[in-house]
Amino acid sequence: MKIVISICCINMVLLFCSCSNFLEVKPDIKMVIPTNLDDAELLLNDYSTMNTGYPIYGEWSADEYYVSSQTFDGLLNFHQRNTYTWMDIVYDDIAQWQRPYKAIFNANQVLEIVRNVQGNIDIGRSKNLSGIAYFYRAFAFQQLAEVFTPAYHIATAQSEMGIPLRLAPAIDAPSVRASVQETYDQIIKDYKAAAARLPIEEAIKGRPSKASAYAGLARTYLYIGNHDKAYDYADSCLQLKGDLMDFNTLKGTSTLPIPKFNVEVLFAAVSATAGPMSLNNGLVDSILYRSYTDHDLRKSIFFRKNTVPLNSYGYKGSYDNAQANLFVGLTTSEMYLIKAEAAARTRKIDEALQALNKLIEKRFVKNQYIPVIERNATLLLPLILQERQKELVFRGRRWSDLKRLNLDPQFQKTIKREINGVRYQLEPNSRKYAYRLPEIVVNNGNIPQNIR
Repeated sequence: MKIVISICCINMVLLFCSCSNFLEVKPDIKMVIPTNLDDAELLLNDYSTMNTGYPIYGEWSADEYYVSSQTFDGLLNFHQRNTYTWMDIVYDDIAQWQRPYKAIFNANQVLEIVRNVQGNIDIGRSKNLSGIAYFYRAFAFQQLAEVFTPAYHIATAQSEMGIPLRLAPAIDAPSVRASVQETYDQIIKDYKAAAARLPIEEAIKGRPSKASAYAGLARTYLYIGNHDKAYDYADSCLQLKGDLMDFNTLKGTSTLPIPKFNVEVLFAAVSATAGPMSLNNGLVDSILYRSYTDHDLRKSIFFRKNTVPLNSYGYKGSYDNAQANLFVGLTTSEMYLIKAEAAARTRKIDEALQALNKLIEKRFVKNQYIPVIERNATLLLPLILQERQKELVFRGRRWSDLKRLNLDPQFQKTIKREINGVRYQLEPNSRKYAYRLPEIVVNNGNIPQNIR
């Protein structure tokens, strides 16, 4: 009970401070700071803090869905409407910035406990807890960076602003924005530290394992364009855990056909409230929907036909088996796609085809899938990227994919929307791809806003 009260006290302190500043009168919290391995374990077991509430502004701004004028006017709040239309105005909703930093605070607290704990301690337990903490910190940094920083480009990564890298649990220490390069260097460093400490098997659902850390590294290296390492870590992950669901065993008529914590989940994490992308609000992009063939089971597993509006579809394929949030965690299916893309980009054609076909075969009616045989890397890559979008739809990957692919003129895309007769568009490589920081963070934390 004492530790539960302690955690509640810490979280209350976080709620009433900015990213880096307490209120003027700082409470004395020395008596409530966790100090032993049991305390550290409970901090990491706080699923609501550590695995949920990750930022979703990017996905709201992406091209996988649209909303009707009725939904836009009647059901979306102020920030959702402005995000959907890329209005880029001052806003004060701090939750999507603050929630990941609460996970980072817990992770930093655990790392400090492990460093400072005295007496006879369980070395194996300490190693495991620190590995989990490093993983959570890396994952939270990565989620923040994908939304609030510009696309990674090696020529500008040293000069562009990244995020504040909180590496200690001192809440009132000043926040300083690292560069984009420093941000991703830290993410990689933390994932590697996690991989060195985490077990191959993790019995507690929601916690990461060694394969999870390899998956985080594969995702990171793909995003920054290091395709050799993206391939290596995706392959290492799949050697440890490469299970795939056979969609023939799922019921397409079910309201939510995909089970939570299914065999593909390497690390479970969900976004803040899906809002405009929830099942009853978000309408799947019609061109994307038509790209699924009749033998592709994802067409019935992922999507529900709506009665209003006619000829529209909602997304029901959540890996969290839920309607209110998006699953943004790590899965084996994503790793097969990273391996395929990285292999195609590095001219490992056999490996690319093997990874792609192994995944997609599990998504088709049995004996109806015709394997991809294209051996020209220039022609194969667009096929892989198309399958990536079709497989990872509504999974928190599209915004970061748009950002990285916009750097290549071959894959640049202008996103267009129309609401109530007014047309909006987002140009490739727009500064708006780095979402605005909440004004309270900029003002109270005295850190610079993203460039416009």
